[in-house]
Amino acid sequence: MQSVANKKSKICTMKFGIILETKEYEKAWNAFRFAITARTQGNDVKVFLMGEAVECEGLIHEKYNVAEKLEEFYEIGGEIMACGTCLKSRKLEASEACPMSNMVDCLNMVEWADKVITF
Repeated sequence: MQSVANKKSKICTMKFGIILETKEYEKAWNAFRFAITARTQGNDVKVFLMGEAVECEGLIHEKYNVAEKLEEFYEIGGEIMACGTCLKSRKLEASEACPMSNMVDCLNMVEWADKVITF
């Protein structure tokens, strides 16, 4: 059995696609915590925001600050895409951190990823 130190030194890059469909504070916060952890361990990570999750950029809670985690993920080189139809139906605008995307972009992410995770 490998020690924890040996596991950390092992370089094993994976590509994770994360589909986030909720704006529930704790779930969305945990999705970005996972994304940040995967990025800081050297993995490629893309997040696709769908449905009510396109509102995550403005989600601030005293315990689960989703907006802060989203920004942290973006700042460490994580890629975020936001469903354009979902943004438009909520009369929201795309941003630099959350550019407007579409189902083709979501499909491309799924095809690109070694693993797809949904929250």
